[in-house]
Amino acid sequence: MGALLLDELPSDSRHTRQLVRRQMIAEAVIAEGSMRIEDLTERFGISLMTAHRDVDELVSRGLFRKSRGIVTATSTSLIESSDVYRASRQAAEKKAIAEAAMQFVEPGQAIFFDDSTTVLQMAPHLSGKVPLTAITNSLTLMNALKDIHDVTLLALGGQFHNWCHAFMGRMTINEIARLRADVVFIAMSAITDDIVFHQSPEMVDTKRAMFESSAKRILLSDHTKFERRALHSFARLSEFDVVIVDDKTPTAHIDRMLSKNINVVIAKGNGT
Repeated sequence: MGALLLDELPSDSRHTRQLVRRQMIAEAVIAEGSMRIEDLTERFGISLMTAHRDVDELVSRGLFRKSRGIVTATSTSLIESSDVYRASRQAAEKKAIAEAAMQFVEPGQAIFFDDSTTVLQMAPHLSGKVPLTAITNSLTLMNALKDIHDVTLLALGGQFHNWCHAFMGRMTINEIARLRADVVFIAMSAITDDIVFHQSPEMVDTKRAMFESSAKRILLSDHTKFERRALHSFARLSEFDVVIVDDKTPTAHIDRMLSKNINVVIAKGNGT
């Protein structure tokens, strides 16, 4: 579970335990809606000061509100965009999709990787496809790739957004526009009427810049994305060269996409 929240891949066990604990606190509060901070101390065996420190960090990411000893899950779409929340959803499906996506990675390529937790699952497999040039705006992914031999890491700067642990905005887009990649791997929040959507307009603009600067565009999407809605449109599924889904995706969605000549890859549980 700790791997879901590894922002800096720490080597010291104390920092690792802290990250794991915050992940567990996030999941507990999201599941129950709200909790007393004193209850967190009892559930996780921590001091009141430590509980407040952990909650304050999660509040800074936009997940929670804290008032009078009560921590409450944010009731806006921002919680669904948070890296902490996203990392805890459909972990097995994301892993299978990421493994299937590796068939489109070839040594020598320059690749855009977005800040999604699905794309993040590709990181452990990249050492088998080196040399590569990896370009990303995700701080979490930067830390996951920085020590991999023969991966040239291009870190996109700009305004840092704590809730998603990624850089976005005009500076980021300007950097992307000066580059040309072989492939981009993207995941989004929702698919409605075969159009991909996201809650954040800044994220849509940043990912669109990667999309426009890449020769091949690949969408990674687990089955739950077909059940969700988001405000800002990104692209039609037909604009992607490949759409990778998991094997829990309803047949009706797959058949409809195939009927529109969308190149669909179904990732099985073993990643094939």
